[in-house]
Amino acid sequence: MSEPGSQNASEPGLPTVLAQARRIVVKVGSSLVTNEGRGLDEQAIGQWCRQLAALAQGTVPGGPREVIMVSSGAIAEGMKRLGWTQRPKAIHELQAAAAVGQMGLAQMYETKLRESGVGSAQVLLTHADLADRERYLNARSTLLTLLQLGVVPVINENDTVVNDEIKFGDNDTLGALVANLVEADALVILTDQRGLYAADPRKDPAARFVDQAVAGDPALEAMAGGAGSSIGKGGMITKILAAKRAAGSGACTVIAWGREPDALLRLAQGERIGTLLLASTQKNQARKQWMADHLQLRGAVVVDDGAAAKLQSEGKSLLPIGMTAIEGEFSRGDVIAVRNSQGLEIARGLANYSSAEARLICRKPSAEFEKLLGYTGESEMLHRTNLVLAK
Repeated sequence: MSEPGSQNASEPGLPTVLAQARRIVVKVGSSLVTNEGRGLDEQAIGQWCRQLAALAQGTVPGGPREVIMVSSGAIAEGMKRLGWTQRPKAIHELQAAAAVGQMGLAQMYETKLRESGVGSAQVLLTHADLADRERYLNARSTLLTLLQLGVVPVINENDTVVNDEIKFGDNDTLGALVANLVEADALVILTDQRGLYAADPRKDPAARFVDQAVAGDPALEAMAGGAGSSIGKGGMITKILAAKRAAGSGACTVIAWGREPDALLRLAQGERIGTLLLASTQKNQARKQWMADHLQLRGAVVVDDGAAAKLQSEGKSLLPIGMTAIEGEFSRGDVIAVRNSQGLEIARGLANYSSAEARLICRKPSAEFEKLLGYTGESEMLHRTNLVLAK
């Protein structure tokens, strides 16, 4: 962990990691969104939306980025609209506040992003959506499609039906889960602190600032304190744990002050702002290793010699037309094996179709999928990004 300013520009770290990030998830907390509970901060949200739009449109050096906003604030805005000055403790009252506040939160982001020339989409997620493999893939497909269309997704926990965010931590965990979901290069957590300190700077003015460390280092958790405000429930500890989770898929995390002028634009150009928590595993390597280590395979597909050759020598995706048989029972999103005509496992990956659907489209071209399945899905059974070759 280095002292502020101790790292020179030639060393790896923030200047290269953030400037090279092409897909970025930004999470902003309740205290910032609602100006410490006084209602939605229109000016601040407008500034973040302007920066998100500039990144999405590529009007800053480095070209267009794909950006996602994970925003807290629905409960705090609902409290303000309902005239509540104290955060209630009853779950049903918190969920009611979220339902009221979500209306204004979504409207504000939609208005400000549209003023900056980009489209927006509201996406409400629960942790259960990301724990279930099929719903996980459905959410992933939706978000990636929105990004391809140049739309900025604005994500919040669906607090009206679940209480994970209410109980556990101001959407920091959700931000990390979204970063994993879309395989982001970076997670930027905007907060009301400059970054991570070795001790609580509110109690120890001489506390050392941590400008760079490795996500998952146990010492970081010891440094982090408890929840930081009465409006949101997150604290530095939830941000440290979120960075650790995001690092599992190879994403680095920056914790920075949300009121820093043009923080997102400056970070994207490699300026040193906040605390950088580096991932020890590269993005692609982390995903491939997870699939390679998967011990419980739900089933397998057998492929012909032509498909096997394309997988092994050219790194191509597996198309259903190259499959000759389906083994076992599996669902969309399960890890399955790919076997050659001799029965040897040559690869494994995430299935885009269930075993029942795979049997219908086996040996069939993608042009026939709609007639066979009743809908048009992915053209691949296993996409190359979700596939790892056997050693």
